[in-house]
Amino acid sequence: MWKTEGSSSLGNWIDSNVWAMPDLVQVDPVALLPTQAGCAVFLGNGEKSIVFYIEPAIGASINDALSDRQPPRPLTHDLFNDALKAFGAVVQRVVIVRVENDVFYARLFIEAENEINEKLIVELDARPSDSIALAVRQQAPLYVVQEVWEGLKDMTSVLEELRDKGMELEGGE
Repeated sequence: MWKTEGSSSLGNWIDSNVWAMPDLVQVDPVALLPTQAGCAVFLGNGEKSIVFYIEPAIGASINDALSDRQPPRPLTHDLFNDALKAFGAVVQRVVIVRVENDVFYARLFIEAENEINEKLIVELDARPSDSIALAVRQQAPLYVVQEVWEGLKDMTSVLEELRDKGMELEGGE
């Protein structure tokens, strides 16, 4: 957890060095595909796409946010998003930091500022699915650590093949 004051030299150093992290690849959700076991999430950067699998309800939540659909009552991600807003906090970014045994791990960065302009940035361990569901609600950027990105198989051809077969892909492009 980082806590910096808005005008401190430490805060300026952190903002210009730590948060820039040049070893990150920015990605966007390019497709969501319902599967028998859940939902396939394709993330891409225009040159490469990766895929991982999530629970169907979270896939639906991400798709609803990408499609600007509001449920009749707030779902879990909507509720958490509303709570963040109520406290003046925003999702700063999401970073997928590692993959172990096909399990993806992410860090969720939340930023808030109090009434005397103290900036607080909180870094939380979070599932990528929940992190993406929150990030798309706030148009926050998604990243993958470059070393992790380079170690993952490019699934662009699989995605294109599914599109060519006429599979209905939700969200993204």
